Amino acid sequence: MASGYGLSGGPSRCFPFWQELLACYVVNTNTDDVTGAKKCVPALEDYYECLHHRKEKARAIELQRAYRRAEAAHPRENTPRPGAIRNLGLLDREEDTKDVLGTNRSITAGNGK
Repeated sequence: MASGYGLSGGPSRCFPFWQELLACYVVNTNTDDVTGAKKCVPALEDYYECLHHRKEKARAIELQRAYRRAEAAHPRENTPRPGAIRNLGLLDREEDTKDVLGTNRSITAGNGK
């Protein structure tokens, strides 16, 4: 888990956090007294966050909720129709398609064909 080797053979992404946690435990505890381990709680939280990203995920979910609430509170005035979203305005435009494909006389006349 915290061997220090990543997938590519170098140090893993969380190994510096593991080293920091281990150093905190070595400095603050001994075999007789382990009450100093309470000082290492922030380092332990950082290491767990690096492994599991729980706080980051929770922040992202809360940001999405806030964005949806704000969007619901102030709807856009010129919302596109569902059909326009689905086809991006490219379908049902035969005249534009003909112009692009070159069936327009001015385009084919310029090609010399």
